[in-house]
Amino acid sequence: MLISRAEQGEVERVGQNGRVRRVVVGVIAAVTAVAVTAVGVDFGAAIYAEYRLARAVRSEAKLNFDPWVGIIGFPFISQAADRHYSQIEIRANGVDHPVAGKVSYEATLYSIDVPKDSWLIDAESALPVAEVESRIIIDSTHLGRFMGIPDLLVEAPAKETNNATGGTTESGISGSKGLVFTGTPKAADFDERVSISVDLSVAGPDRTTLVFTPTGVLTGAGTADQEVPEDKTAAVLAAFTSTMPGLKLPFGLAPTSEGARGSDVIIEGIAEGVTVSLNEFTQS
Repeated sequence: MLISRAEQGEVERVGQNGRVRRVVVGVIAAVTAVAVTAVGVDFGAAIYAEYRLARAVRSEAKLNFDPWVGIIGFPFISQAADRHYSQIEIRANGVDHPVAGKVSYEATLYSIDVPKDSWLIDAESALPVAEVESRIIIDSTHLGRFMGIPDLLVEAPAKETNNATGGTTESGISGSKGLVFTGTPKAADFDERVSISVDLSVAGPDRTTLVFTPTGVLTGAGTADQEVPEDKTAAVLAAFTSTMPGLKLPFGLAPTSEGARGSDVIIEGIAEGVTVSLNEFTQS
């Protein structure tokens, strides 16, 4: 079959366009493969560095398990090359404590310098950091056992619970006044669940004792809504009165606030311009 020159030219243009598309697709595929490989290498290096750090914390802090560790920021490799990490988070949940039974430890480090001879943080590393947030956390279950109120539930003050911003610190911890403690104070010979307003404070020469001071019975929405007879009030409030010593923050920081987050009671300390060692992560 004969075709005209115009038709032949159209066929040639279609073929040329097809070849161009194949070249473009090939280039895009190659660039994508390189990018995916680079991200994979970066991700793998970060995971290895986090694993090494978790093992070092476990060894130095004498934990029975690897804590959760996150080295935050992308790309990781450029931070490692500079021997400077923007943020590191360390969390160890359910650690044995001689007073509370179990506690959790958290620390967030900002702007961390690591030794120049390695991009990995090992057990001997002393880390200069621009800022440290340090927290010790007691959940409602273990706090209730300590106080003799097994069904204890802790909540942030109602006005803060209803606040969309949540909490008074950047890490979401409420204020220390007017926390809602709900439970059955059987030690007061009272078998109904009640809600009590409790203030928190820290005391002692080293400020490692958490003090629970009840201020009154709460009723209405968001509480147990249980009245307490006048002749029982003093005993019920006494059942929610307690002190818990030995609550040392990770890296030995001094407390700067105490409050609730979720159903946990938390003491937090924040310090700037310090040098930390991994063997100071747990202090108990």
